[in-house]
Amino acid sequence: MPVEETAAEVWLVRHGETEWSRDGRHTGVTDLPLTPKGEEQARLLRDRLSGASLDRVVSSPLERAQRTAELAGLKVDEVDADLHEWRYGEYEGVSTPQIRETVPDWTVWTHPSPGGESGAEVAARCDRVIARCRERGGRSLLVAHGHLLRVLAARWVDERYDFGRHLLLDTGTVCVLGDDRGSPVLVRWNG
Repeated sequence: MPVEETAAEVWLVRHGETEWSRDGRHTGVTDLPLTPKGEEQARLLRDRLSGASLDRVVSSPLERAQRTAELAGLKVDEVDADLHEWRYGEYEGVSTPQIRETVPDWTVWTHPSPGGESGAEVAARCDRVIARCRERGGRSLLVAHGHLLRVLAARWVDERYDFGRHLLLDTGTVCVLGDDRGSPVLVRWNG
């Protein structure tokens, strides 16, 4: 008999609001604290996640993700460097409208970020996270960042990283990735 793949479900939590996420500035390596609104968003996650039976909670190494987990009442079992936000290089702290003053039509999905990561590099990190979740099976909850989680969801459903441009993801939200009859699916998004 063939060996069945271990069933896996992955819950995604985007950290609460920071000053730069509020202002639309690309926040990769700069580890800003949550705003008061971001802290409240994180606390509100507590009730939304209280009934979830989780096998593990994995967080980005950045403080804004770990603080969100803490305020949501989650015990982080593991910190995973692959869950770090997209590294934007020279565009760190810069908004898309500011970038478009010199690079018209720029998006993180279609253009390079000088000195930063490519979409393919971010996708490779997400593929490693997905492989570990599937290998372990059960229900994993990942606390991370907007662009990274959008790429991870795209890769979960076997799409290219830039499919993430179609997946709006607000701060302080919960998403669920799963499988339906052997096909990877987005069970719940931006909730």
